[in-house]
Amino acid sequence: MTEHVWSYRPTSGHLAGTDLTGWKVEATDGTIGKVDKHNEEVGDAYLVVDTGVWIFGKEVLIPAGAVTQVDLVNETVHLDATKEQIKASPEFHREKHLGDAAYRDEVSTYYGIGGPYGGPFGGPLGGNHRA
Repeated sequence: MTEHVWSYRPTSGHLAGTDLTGWKVEATDGTIGKVDKHNEEVGDAYLVVDTGVWIFGKEVLIPAGAVTQVDLVNETVHLDATKEQIKASPEFHREKHLGDAAYRDEVSTYYGIGGPYGGPFGGPLGGNHRA
């Protein structure tokens, strides 16, 4: 089954209505920050992650399709991306990008077709369709 980049994977353990704000976020190679905001609308689900001092207070927009596991016990969200892949993701500015369709297309490409998951890194999200 091809999963949509802006939807949680059925196997992630995400429960609708769970407030993920403040939860720890783990890349495949370590902690990247905490969830600052999340949206769980079907087909438009994402996390805004505050990376803190890790990359100088940068926030990143992560599509829900990159979430591999939502650990309800430890309040941790696990991603299918390395720290470097997340660090190299399209630059995010909350005021400018949350409603910007062109930016969302850029993020869809990065995490889906043509980006690290469908391009040079060849990860499992490569078959996703753009939002």
